[in-house]
Amino acid sequence: MCFQSGIEIAQDQGAKSPELRATTSLARLFASQGRRDEARMMLAEIYNWFTEGFDTADLKDAKALLDQLSN
Repeated sequence: MCFQSGIEIAQDQGAKSPELRATTSLARLFASQGRRDEARMMLAEIYNWFTEGFDTADLKDAKALLDQLSN
């Protein structure tokens, strides 16, 4: 799966922003397949790593998806 490969490459490189983008995309795919709990858990794990930059588009997008998955 391309998203998973992207996540693994980003993790190997310590590149948290690309990891967040790939994880958000994979979480969106999982949610569309009815795997909402799995999507929420994996997205929350990377989202919670961040301590600043919450006004960036990637973190806003991830937060919006987390909120949607929590309802």
